[in-house]
Amino acid sequence: MNKMRTYGIVAVAFLLALAASVGAYRFLSEKGRVAEAAKLETVGVAVAVVDIPLGTTINPNQVALSPWPKNLHPKDAFNAVKPVAGRVAMRDFQRGEPIVDSKLVPTDKNSGLLSLKVPAGMRAFSVKVNEVVGVGGFIVPDSKVDVVVTTAVAPQAQQEQVAKTFLQDVLVLAVGQTVEQKDNKPITVNTVTLAVTPEDAEKLALASNDGKIQLVLRNFSDAAKVETPGSSKGSLIAPLARRAPPPAARTNSAKKQAPQAPVQVVKSAYVVEVIKAGKRSEEKFE
Repeated sequence: MNKMRTYGIVAVAFLLALAASVGAYRFLSEKGRVAEAAKLETVGVAVAVVDIPLGTTINPNQVALSPWPKNLHPKDAFNAVKPVAGRVAMRDFQRGEPIVDSKLVPTDKNSGLLSLKVPAGMRAFSVKVNEVVGVGGFIVPDSKVDVVVTTAVAPQAQQEQVAKTFLQDVLVLAVGQTVEQKDNKPITVNTVTLAVTPEDAEKLALASNDGKIQLVLRNFSDAAKVETPGSSKGSLIAPLARRAPPPAARTNSAKKQAPQAPVQVVKSAYVVEVIKAGKRSEEKFE
């Protein structure tokens, strides 16, 4: 009996020792892992502190250095802010994202930045505008506009003009100025560059040559397409013509309303010739 009790005590002690050994091993392993993590080296990497849209010239206030694991940061990232300042974003950068050279326009290719903003499958088309066509200067890049053309119904009927909205919800890529020659003198022409499909580019080219183009500014969040029949001079003045009486009716009405002149009564008179004492005279009797 004493032997059995002794064996039990020894077994319990062995199990307790084994559990203590396993716990100590786990504790030391975890402590070693934490120590290894503490030894992980970091480097400063230039990251965006705000969202940077495509085509933006990056300024120093938009970038800051942030600790990044030495072996995990992008290979073409920058470890200073100065090389990033003045570069142009070729892609969108989100806040906290490292600035990498592969997403910046090469320093020797700063021209032609507009092509970066043209959506895939679209084309950039520039149209000449004035203050009226350009909605008084309120059209800016990233605006949305409709395009209205005013043109003649037929070449032989130039007086029959019609206006029609033929492009809707068009993105404005850029607004700028170009210099052209007129009468051998340079003049400045305002232009608006639109993002259109190849088919719409053909329509816009035809409308620009054969008619007058006007841009209509629309709400950026309103993408609804509205079908319109177009307007002509006839449809414009038709409601006014229906309200006005015909010419014959106006003439008859004028005749009815004109005051009548009073009737002049002419009184008849009788003339009698009288001879008295050799003198001749006339007497009138009414």
